[in-house]
Amino acid sequence: MPHRDNRPASLTTGRMPPMANSGSTLLLTLLLAIGLVFFLRAASKDRTTVVDVFSPKPAVEVLDGLTSWLTARGWAASGGDANQQLLRFRGQVSSSVPLAILLSILGAVGAGCLGLVIRQLIPSLGWWPLVLALLGPAAGLLYRRRAERAETVELRLISGAEGGDTALKVRAHRDELIALELELAEPLQLASDGALLSSPI
Repeated sequence: MPHRDNRPASLTTGRMPPMANSGSTLLLTLLLAIGLVFFLRAASKDRTTVVDVFSPKPAVEVLDGLTSWLTARGWAASGGDANQQLLRFRGQVSSSVPLAILLSILGAVGAGCLGLVIRQLIPSLGWWPLVLALLGPAAGLLYRRRAERAETVELRLISGAEGGDTALKVRAHRDELIALELELAEPLQLASDGALLSSPI
């Protein structure tokens, strides 16, 4: 009498059961979705930073140069505090349209993949899980809503005697501080600790 092998086909052929494959794919898809959420948070995160800036030029010349540069970039003076030697500028920061489109595409592809996995796990649902792909543009809209906000640049004079060196404490978005250091380092002889340019974040 021939011997019958009662083991599951997956054990005799070395293949994983379809349900196990779908479960693994679902786990990876959920991990990708979590990664997209963290990417959204990082893209719209507030990166306001404070740095100390120094220049051998007089304070009046340095402040005039900074004021002209900020005004040319769309910042508007909004007063300050004479006692604290503080100048304040306000501006509306806009979101990146290409980044919003990219996030919408990533969201649509990720949601569509999740829909395919759900259809594999629950075939009775038909193709309805693919409707999740329509949620993709929500990622771009969420990014634009969080990224577009009013921001402030503050310049506080620490020291700047007549004809002496100038020391300022500047509080602004990290990208604005990097642009300031790159564009005004030579004209105003500005210097800082260089941490902004060396930091990858």
